[in-house]
Formats: sequence, C-alpha cells, structure tokens
Amino acid sequence: MLGSPYQGYLYAYPHKTAYRPLRPRPALRDVWAGEDTRALFCYVHVPFCEMRCGFCNLFTRANPPAEQVSAYLAQLTVQAERVRDALPGGTEFARVAIGGGTPTYLTAPELERLFDVVDGFTGGARVPLGVETSPATATPDRLAVLAARGVTRVSIGVQSFLDDEAHRAGRPQRRAEVDRALAAIRASAVDTLNLDLIYGIPGQTAATWEYSLATALSWRPEELYLYPLYVRPLTGLGRRGAAEDPLWDAERLALYRRAVEVLAGAGYRQESMRMFRLASAPVLDGPEYCCQDDGMVGLGCGARSYTTGLHYSFDYAVGIGQVRAIIDDYLGRPATDFDVAEYGFALDALEQRRRWLLKSLLRVGGVRRAGYAARFGSTVDDDFPQLVSLAESGFLDANALRLTADGLAYSDAIGPWLVSPGVRAAMAGYATR
Repeated sequence: MLGSPYQGYLYAYPHKTAYRPLRPRPALRDVWAGEDTRALFCYVHVPFCEMRCGFCNLFTRANPPAEQVSAYLAQLTVQAERVRDALPGGTEFARVAIGGGTPTYLTAPELERLFDVVDGFTGGARVPLGVETSPATATPDRLAVLAARGVTRVSIGVQSFLDDEAHRAGRPQRRAEVDRALAAIRASAVDTLNLDLIYGIPGQTAATWEYSLATALSWRPEELYLYPLYVRPLTGLGRRGAAEDPLWDAERLALYRRAVEVLAGAGYRQESMRMFRLASAPVLDGPEYCCQDDGMVGLGCGARSYTTGLHYSFDYAVGIGQVRAIIDDYLGRPATDFDVAEYGFALDALEQRRRWLLKSLLRVGGVRRAGYAARFGSTVDDDFPQLVSLAESGFLDANALRLTADGLAYSDAIGPWLVSPGVRAAMAGYATR
C-alpha cells in the first residue's frame, strides 16, 4: 500500500518547504496573543559547521569567517530581545535545545555569549537543555562551558565507527577523534549522551552495522538515534549522483530490524522508528512539555516557531549559495523585522488535527483517543477514516491506535502518506534550492 519504506523523514508538520511569504507580515505580538505560553519549547539555531557532510540537507554553512560568527551572535541577541518583548506576560519555558548546524563549532568564549542570549531570553530557566555537537568540536573546553551553563543532553553524530564507512557517507572523520570526543563527553557533567548512527551506507554490511552498534553500546549512551541514509538533492551525495539500488530498501529494512533486536536485548526502549532510550536512564526533571499541544519559539535564521494556528520561520534552502544569502539577509535586517513573522503556513482546523495525529502516531505510544477528543471535540477515527487502511495492511493496531512493529518500520512512508493534499501541493511547488 505504501510503496518504499523510505520516502521522507516527517520530523515536523508541515515541512518548511510548504511555507510561503506572509503578506502582510503578522506582528508576533498578535500571533502569540491568546496562546498558552506556560510550557514553551525554545529552539536556538546556529547555522555553522566545520564541514558539510555528504548526506546533510540541513540549513548550515561550513567554515564561515570569524567575523560572521560574531555578527550572528550580535544579531541573535537583537532578535531574542524583540521576540521576548512580543511574547505574553507569564511566558515560561519547559525545554531548550540548541542545534544547527553544529553549535559547538563556536569557540568556548562564543558559547558563553550564546548562553548569555539564551538565559536572557528564557529568564535563566533551569529546564532540560540539549546541545548538538560533532567529534571534531566536542572538546573539553567547550564541554566545560556546556556543563557549567546547565546543559543536560549532548547529541553527537558519529554515523559509523568505521572510518571508511563514514567516508562513504560523505563524512570524513577519524575513529581516534570520535573516541576522544565520546570520552570527553562522558568525563563532563552532562547527564545524557545521545549518539547518532546511520544505516544503509554504501558497502555497509550486517557485520559492520553490528560492529557500530556494539561500539556505540560500549559507551552506554542514554539515547541512540538510528537514521536510514537518504540521498537528497543538493547534498554532497546527491551532487555526486549517488544512485539508489533497487535492493537498497530491503537492505536498510534488514539493518533496522536487526538494530531493534540488538537494542532491545541491551536494555533500550524504542520510542519511535529512530529513537531508542536506555530504560534504566533517569528521567530528567523539568516542566512537562507536549509537542502536540505546546508551542515553540525559534531564534536564529534557520529556526521555526509554531503556535496553534501558525508555523513560521525565515526562508529555507539547502544549496550552499542560497544558505549563505539567507544568512547574509538575516544579518542585515533591522531590529523591527524581528517583530513580525516572515514565512509561514497557517493551519486550519483540519491541518491542526492532522499535525496532532502525525506527532502522536509516529511514536511508540500512539494516539490517545481521549486526548484527541478533548482537544478537538471530535473523534480521530471519524476525522481520519484512512486509518482503517493502515490497520488492514498490518501497520496499525486499530484498538490501541498504535503502529505495529511493521508500522514503525514504515514510519517514513506512513508519515508522507498522511500528508494533506494541500501541504503536498505546497511542498511540490517549492523551488528546489
């Protein structure tokens, strides 16, 4: 019914390629008026890396000039002040994440400046705070800043513990550097280590995949994210013309299923197709946050924000030239431009329901019928009769409204399958850049 299990990672809905210029630009003060802002997510985007991996389609620039990094932190300070003034009184934050890019591309003093911005914006809230890093930038001086500023989770992209395999994925790295970075993270005061691995790399075998899994487990990370490799337009692998073998789907599916077995045996609980958490890991303290119900405020030129009825950001691109142009545009904006929403997508009542469904269905816990009914005043079964087809195909437990094991494996097909015609048309109409 769904075709290939690997059609697209639906980490947010709708995707930013469905966003369009908002004209007139709505004032953020009006956008957030009437929203429940007692448990927001704050996401801060740092669009810089030491290199652009071959599989990466994130909004990031490799090796920017030092003066651009300094200018970015200065403009981020301006944006944070303007956005904070636009939020209603009583706004509180339940989660903070700093991503990119690679935030630890910044030097230790630059990281201190960044955390000053974050603390000023959130009021110094001591809540779960995550930061992304890389093997080359997870250095003791940077990690010391993270620990001192209250970071509770560090996520590092390793992808493979075999150098030649990582290189084939377009990530030049040395195993010694990876081990040094992981040892430094474990020696820091950060509570949670998340480690990313990729399966489906050209030349990867069941044996090499199990080697990377076993090596990752030797560090006993509290979390593991396992990503199937995609070859996307305008990425390094895409520009090389990497071809997709017809057998690739079956190979990736077999590697995924083996990982599920290995991690279950090692004491990890599966949370979604990608996320696995050590069952014995302590639960971090902090206010409760529910991505289906609570909003998010993004800072930085690549960050998205969302309220109940509007998702918004700045422009989005993947191509190197366009990314640089958008960063330059962000740096040149007057302060008043941060009082309004620039690009976005307005969610009507049905799109709000669809987002709630997708954000629930693609996680192991599934959809809470009572929660859906309380939020929308209707039943999810009536609103989305196509769920019957998922159940008939063996992808959904219709009683519990949870994906089956096969359904989880096909998450990257189920998500795109449930995208609305309007969002799909908007994404298709986006000029690839």
